Amino acid sequence: MKKKKQYKMKTKHLITMMTILCLGLIVLSLSTSFSFAPVRNVLGYVIVPFQNGINEVGTWMTDQKKGFQSMKKLAAENEELQKQVDELQAKNTTLSQDQEELDRLRALYSLDTDYSEYDKVAAQVIGKDTGNWYSTFLINRGSSDGIEVDMNVIADGGLVGIVTETGAHWATVRSIIDDSSNVSATVTSISQNCMVTGDLQMMDDGKIRFIQLTDKEDQVHEGDKIVTSSVSNKFLKGILIGYISEVSTDANKLTKSGTIIPAVDFNDIQEVLVIKELKQQKTDDVTSEESQTPDDSTTPTPDPAQDTQEDTKE
Repeated sequence: MKKKKQYKMKTKHLITMMTILCLGLIVLSLSTSFSFAPVRNVLGYVIVPFQNGINEVGTWMTDQKKGFQSMKKLAAENEELQKQVDELQAKNTTLSQDQEELDRLRALYSLDTDYSEYDKVAAQVIGKDTGNWYSTFLINRGSSDGIEVDMNVIADGGLVGIVTETGAHWATVRSIIDDSSNVSATVTSISQNCMVTGDLQMMDDGKIRFIQLTDKEDQVHEGDKIVTSSVSNKFLKGILIGYISEVSTDANKLTKSGTIIPAVDFNDIQEVLVIKELKQQKTDDVTSEESQTPDDSTTPTPDPAQDTQEDTKE
C-alpha cells in the first residue's frame, strides 16, 4: 500500500496567510461596524498568558544579566582588594625584616660597647654546616680584613667561638657548642675555674656542659654567670659564655659538673663581631706589673690540666 503524503505547509505560505488575515481584519474594522470584542476576549485568553510568560522570561534574563554584571564587578573588586592585601603583606614582611635587622644591629652595637676595650670587625654569616645548630659556619671576612686563626668571635651578648681557618675574604668559625670545643672558664660568683665542653646532643635541650669545677663550700647556684677564664690559652678573659642551669657533685666528691644555658642563640646567627686581638698578643702586651704572680684572693689559680686540654682541642 502506498502511504499517503502528509501535507506540510511551508513557512512562507503560513506567513502569507497570516498577513492576508490581518489585512482583512483591518479592512473589515474600517469599513463595517463589526465588533471585535469577542475576538479580543479570545485573543486575551490566548495571548495574555503567553505574554506574561514572555515577560517573566525577560525579567529572569534581565536579573541574570544584572547578577552576572554584579559578579564581574565583585570579581574585579576582589582582585583589586587581593592586590592591595598582597602589597600590604609584602610591605609588612619588609618592615618586619627591617625591624629584625635593626634589632640585631642594635644588639651588635650594644655588644660592641660592652667589649669596647677590643678592636673588632663585624661580619655576616654566609654559610654553615648541616644541621639545626651553628656549630661550624663561614663568615664574609678574612685575612684581607685582618682576621687570623684563633681570634675570638662574639654575638648576642656572649662568646660564639673561635676562628679556625681563614681565606682572603672568608673565615671558618667553630662555635663553643661543637663536640670538639673546650673552653677554660670561670664561675664569677666564686672565681673558680672549670671547663666548658661542647655537646651538640645536649643543645637539643638548649644547653652545654661544664666540668671540673671546684666548689668545696657549695656556693655555686643556678643562674650564676660563667665567663672565659684568664688562664685560657686562646680565649680572651671575661667574655660571657652563659648561665648555670644545673649543678651536681661528681662521683669523686671533689669536683662538680653541670649544664649551662648559652648567652648566644646558636639556632640563629646572622651577624657576628670578630675580636681582632689574639690571646697571645694580649699576654705579650701586659706590663711587668700585671705579669707578676697574681693575688690568689682575687684571681683563680690556673689549672694546668685544663690549659693542656684546651690547647689540645682548640
